[in-house]
Amino acid sequence: MVCFDMPYEVVLLDPARNFLRGLGEKLQAKASRAIELLGYFGPLLRMPHSRKLGDHDLWELRVQQAGMICRLFYFHDQGRIYVVTSGYVKKTEKANSDEIRKALRLKADYFGGTE
Repeated sequence: MVCFDMPYEVVLLDPARNFLRGLGEKLQAKASRAIELLGYFGPLLRMPHSRKLGDHDLWELRVQQAGMICRLFYFHDQGRIYVVTSGYVKKTEKANSDEIRKALRLKADYFGGTE
């Protein structure tokens, strides 16, 4: 997704697109709004919308709607580009380590396996 009226470009990798398509209508709308906020605010987007994940160069977009919670992982590429790798529906308090590893693999693939 590229929106020309936003100061930052947001790129969705295929796993992120597929995840969004599988969400219910309302949660999908909230997730799309979170992505739009990333495009507007970039590095200034913070809690409650965005949070850095530990020591990884990876961030999560935090989305909640009527008791449903999902997370979308993203990273900064260069300049004004942010890349959303993937997402998952959250069922526990702690971030899902398998999903974080998946996002980190997608990030490495994006950079040609050099990250």
